[in-house]
Amino acid sequence: MAHIRQSFSWWCFVRDPADAERIVSGAARIGYEGCELLGEEFWPLARRYGLTIAAVPGHESLADGLNRRENHDRIEQEVRDRLKQAVAWGIPNLICFSGDRNGLDDCEGMAVTAEGLARLAPLAENAGVTLVLELLNSKVDHPDYQADHTKWGLEVCRMVGSPRVKLLYDIYHMQIMEGDVIRTISDAAPMIGHYHTAGVPGRRDMDDAQELYYPAIVRAIARSGYEGFVGHEFLPKGDPVEALRTAYELCNVH
Repeated sequence: MAHIRQSFSWWCFVRDPADAERIVSGAARIGYEGCELLGEEFWPLARRYGLTIAAVPGHESLADGLNRRENHDRIEQEVRDRLKQAVAWGIPNLICFSGDRNGLDDCEGMAVTAEGLARLAPLAENAGVTLVLELLNSKVDHPDYQADHTKWGLEVCRMVGSPRVKLLYDIYHMQIMEGDVIRTISDAAPMIGHYHTAGVPGRRDMDDAQELYYPAIVRAIARSGYEGFVGHEFLPKGDPVEALRTAYELCNVH
């Protein structure tokens, strides 16, 4: 099975900037290889402790995204700028967002999102960076978000047809929307460029108070041949470093 590289989402674990170095150094000692969604002012800190910046947003914003043609020029410029940073800092993934429906038909939204990503794909290919379209739930956390099912996101990626345009499969969000996580991971593996985790319900620790069994899920990811990052994106109940240690050990099963 493939080696799974674990990372953590900054916004979940570093709630107070004064704790940043303690958490980053603690994560590095535990065995984490990356962190993500951190502000640029913390990029040097991550690099100092040997952590890859696994993913950052490629453009603004989550709600006002690629499913509107009037956003494409703006998003292209934002992604161009981010790609330069990604190359300079060794960032493998830029996260992209469909945007909210706001009455837009799913088929039309799919076509327009694919059109926007097709404009960006050659730029990403030249930079050697992957654009990952994030799947989010529209039931609990992001009402009206359009990329809220795996099937929709997969069709967008197929329409684009680029090895540098894939999905960010967020296990937490897709468990809420559709379940059947392990089968989906196995079937969709070639189109998945990044993963996020969290306990369901509540986006808390991946413990026995929630419904997903992450060791089996991570083994399925490893069996698929995936060699990228699995990023933990849950809100810890206790000390962040101890929560990171528990999550790392739980998912270090491959």
